[in-house]
Amino acid sequence: MSNELSLESQVNVLFDILKNVLDEGAIRARTVKYKLQKQIKSESIYERVYALNKIASDGKGVKVVPTSENVNEAMEDTFNWVSDELAKRFIQNRIESQVEQVLVEKQDKYIDEMRLGIIRKQKGPENAKTLKKYAKLEVLDARKANKNIMSLLRPADFSEIVGQERAIKSLLSKMASPYPQHIILYGPPGVGKTTAARIALEAAKKMNFTPFDEGSKFVEVDGTTLRWDPREITNPLLGSVHDPIYQGSKKDLAEIGVPEPKPGLVTEAHGGVLFIDEIGELDDILQNKLLKVLEDKRVEFSSSYYDPDDENTPKYIKYLFDNGAPADFVLIGATTREPSEINPALRSRCTEVYFEPLGAKDIEKIIENAAEKLGVVLEEEIPELISRYTIEGRKAVNILADAYGYALYNKKDNLPEKITITLKDVEEVLAIGRFIPYERVDKGNAYEIGHIYGLGVSGFLGSTLEIEASVYEAKEKGAGTIRFNETAGSMAKDSVFNAASVIRKITNKDIKDYDIHVNVIGGGNIDGPSAGVAITLSIISALEEKPLRQDVAVTGEISLRGKAKPVGGIFEKIYGARRKGIKLVLVPKDNEKEIPVGLKDIEVKAIESIEEAIEVLFN
Repeated sequence: MSNELSLESQVNVLFDILKNVLDEGAIRARTVKYKLQKQIKSESIYERVYALNKIASDGKGVKVVPTSENVNEAMEDTFNWVSDELAKRFIQNRIESQVEQVLVEKQDKYIDEMRLGIIRKQKGPENAKTLKKYAKLEVLDARKANKNIMSLLRPADFSEIVGQERAIKSLLSKMASPYPQHIILYGPPGVGKTTAARIALEAAKKMNFTPFDEGSKFVEVDGTTLRWDPREITNPLLGSVHDPIYQGSKKDLAEIGVPEPKPGLVTEAHGGVLFIDEIGELDDILQNKLLKVLEDKRVEFSSSYYDPDDENTPKYIKYLFDNGAPADFVLIGATTREPSEINPALRSRCTEVYFEPLGAKDIEKIIENAAEKLGVVLEEEIPELISRYTIEGRKAVNILADAYGYALYNKKDNLPEKITITLKDVEEVLAIGRFIPYERVDKGNAYEIGHIYGLGVSGFLGSTLEIEASVYEAKEKGAGTIRFNETAGSMAKDSVFNAASVIRKITNKDIKDYDIHVNVIGGGNIDGPSAGVAITLSIISALEEKPLRQDVAVTGEISLRGKAKPVGGIFEKIYGARRKGIKLVLVPKDNEKEIPVGLKDIEVKAIESIEEAIEVLFN
């Protein structure tokens, strides 16, 4: 009986201590939580021990009601839980005491700051001038934004990108993959490289096996405008760190001396596409830094002001300095430069897609599509007329847009339901803009003596070269001269001398007995010996007074034995011939594999010798 009284007194004491440690609300909540209402008021001391243990341990103590055999163990466990609560309360009270002491010490400072804040709020940052400027901005912002006609006419899907079917297939095959590749797009300006890249990302998002999703961004930037500071003060592409003293991080960070990393465009493009137009213009050092990001897929930040142990540093800043910023994206670069001019290290990490120069028919189709979007009617000859003045789809659309505005202006007082753009409207726009035909289409004689079309190339653009030759007997035999226009280039002049033995073989005449004048009309520079065959044929035509076909263009180097040797730029040269309206192009046999497939509006024939060319060109 005495043991039971002793046990009961222990339980009562522990209950009283627990009430001092825990508030009544906590005790009541634990009683209800563990359904101890009956046990806590039970006449059985063992059930009351069980209830006390459950409340003290917050349900972590004994699992069943103790018996006389193990009640001491249950009481010992209960004592331990109550001791823990006492220790926690002691520490809590001590901390609260210290906080209260600090608050008392800094009370005056806090009061002063509060007073200063109230004064600032009452005074405010505004005055008559600042409010006037704010009102002006609100008025400007309220104006309705102008509609951009180029946004309306920009292709919305692949079917509207004309003349680039093969390039689009190649681009999409590299994007629509579980492992998309970095890409460089080569091609002339205005053929749809940027638009194709943007549409390719949208198409890849719809394929569930690609890493792209609706959150994947298309971040576009121009390589010619990207600038950076070697001291890493600013770098919009990769990101930079704003130090608290020099660059001036945010005020709240500057006041405590914490630097702030600023992630760049590579982080914004994470999970999507970073498109750099004119990537060949990007600074060489910046290109090398970009290559490291492509390898690491992260951007690292560093600053001598960063202290990893500073408790004032926000978590996001610690994360950026310790882990860097994510930068896992697909790089798509576009350039009008030739591949040889691009950083070899960058090229080695990218696959390459070549966009083709636009032909006259392609430009016509672009004009027709744009007219349909504008809802206007074009006179029949307008697409063909505009196609003669540009090889760029963008410029062609600009000309049509100008003509559209000009037509609206002329009909402003009597605007019909559907606008008709006339040939006169376009001619006026071309005249006002001082446009000149990109290629002069000559629909004259089918045959001419001493006149032939050669082919040249510059970058990704091919063009036709008009070459003409005149031959007269020299005043003295063996004292003939050869004259070549100075701007044509030294290699072209060499082609004339290389052709001397060939001409003698074909005509049985020595060019030393004649005064020969070879001219490249327009003074075009012939880079390399690729006009050798054409020059030889024009001289032979003039010597023999035999007319040449004018619907044929020729390219190829001439050897001393009259062989047509291979030259570069066959693909571009053939497209240049198409724009001129040439029906047949002669190329060296060794260039036969470079002839584009699927040509419908032009024929290409491979030749091995000057004799084969003569059979085709001479009447």
